[in-house]
Amino acid sequence: MASGRRRLSLAWIGTLPFFGYTILFLFLPAGSVIAGAFQAKAGGYTLDNVRTLFHQPYIDYYWGSIKVSLITSLLGGVVGLFIAYAAIREGTPRWIRSMLTTFSGVAANFGGIPLAFAFIATLGPLGILTTFLQNQLHWPIYQHGFSLFNALGVELAYMYFQLPLMILVIAPAIDGLRKEWREASANLGASQLQFWRYVGLPVLMPSILGAIILLFGNAFAAYATAYSLTSGSVHLVPLLIGAYYSGNVLDNPHLAQAMAFGMFVVLAVMMLVYIPLQRRAARWAK
Repeated sequence: MASGRRRLSLAWIGTLPFFGYTILFLFLPAGSVIAGAFQAKAGGYTLDNVRTLFHQPYIDYYWGSIKVSLITSLLGGVVGLFIAYAAIREGTPRWIRSMLTTFSGVAANFGGIPLAFAFIATLGPLGILTTFLQNQLHWPIYQHGFSLFNALGVELAYMYFQLPLMILVIAPAIDGLRKEWREASANLGASQLQFWRYVGLPVLMPSILGAIILLFGNAFAAYATAYSLTSGSVHLVPLLIGAYYSGNVLDNPHLAQAMAFGMFVVLAVMMLVYIPLQRRAARWAK
């Protein structure tokens, strides 16, 4: 009995670096931001900073971030699901899955300034061409042009890491679709459409929704890629917070902390939805 307790205590010691790292670099900074969000410029505590977020132009920045995150998470979720299923389904050569997962593991973590420069180098000339056709030749088809340096360009760049992240997250759920279920449905006379309607999609739906929520949070908090492409011209909350902390706006330093607190709230709501979906999806992975 005593030796068992001793082994248990030694096992807990191994987790101390993790908890120490989490406290120092997650909870303490987050607590400082939350406390600063409710501090007044002249001292004391106030709700004015949080109330300001519901007025212009700050509400537009939140809506801009939510819009970009929704578009990239929904599009990345749907397209990534089909790509992952095509690579994992029975009959597909195994080397395709290995190559896809390896690439996805690298691409999902490739972002920031290098990603922005890669898109500028590859698609920047296309934007210059369409701008020329619009301004010089007045071609109607190019009246809106194409540019990487607006919200559309940011969404396109975000898709580079949203798609592979969806593939990595949804692949274990697709593996959970057992071959026996398909065979049983076929023996009962069910068609492919009926299998997906009554078995496949109900089993995958919690994982799909959870993955889309994860993609939403991933895009909502992204900063470096959008700033490198637009220099802050697109209405995104992380870019506005960066502008405050870089010293461009000094009238109320606690307003940036209030905006970060607003991001915490949005992400917390996403996590409250994600956790039960993930628990439900985990039942089929056992």
